[in-house]
Amino acid sequence: MTAAICGASTASHAQTPAAAPEYRFSADFAMGWDKGLSGNINSSGIGKINNQTAVILKNKYEDVYGTGLHIRFGGGYMLDAKTEVRAAITIQSLDADLVQLGEIGASNLYGQYDDYQSVGLDFGYRRYSDIKPALKAYTEASVGLAFVDETDVVLVAPQANLSGTATDFYDRTAAFSLGGNVGLLWQAAARYGVFGQFGVRYVTGMSEIDGLAGTGLETINDKSGRWTIPFLFGIRARF
Repeated sequence: MTAAICGASTASHAQTPAAAPEYRFSADFAMGWDKGLSGNINSSGIGKINNQTAVILKNKYEDVYGTGLHIRFGGGYMLDAKTEVRAAITIQSLDADLVQLGEIGASNLYGQYDDYQSVGLDFGYRRYSDIKPALKAYTEASVGLAFVDETDVVLVAPQANLSGTATDFYDRTAAFSLGGNVGLLWQAAARYGVFGQFGVRYVTGMSEIDGLAGTGLETINDKSGRWTIPFLFGIRARF
């Protein structure tokens, strides 16, 4: 009889639903930086520019853009005490450096790319776990669209008498994005918290423009998907 009573009590306790979250909605703002992980802004190739043989070398995104700014405005809805669905606007901005693209004739060929500008809309799923009463860890995954600005490149080769030739390289693009992050959230007050996170983000390739049509270099902008590692720090409000 005692065993039965204890068993019934345990079953009743196990079936008790988790307490509903005190606040269902949240909004957050985060700022940080993007570190390029992989991806090529242009591939290699051999062709002709201004009737001169040109050799183009592969350039990675981090060679051209380095580390850039990453800003995010987000909001979420708690399904239960540990699970949240989210939506966020993500802004990426990276300044371009002058790089050596390759050689043309007897001269080095240099390229000045436009800055990389992207605005994305992401939808995600986040799962929290308690570390301490005011400290939580979380993992999240997201999918969305990234709208990337048109990208042109100015070609310069001093010894080959080539200067200031602007080439259409990538059109304005709506690309798919995938991401995953891990982070820590410190609930500094009942409604306000601060957090830090890092993860990986993938944006599919941009829409190529054949600005080099007829040169034999038409394929150097065919593969432009990129992986980055975003590091973010921000504030979060619940209501």
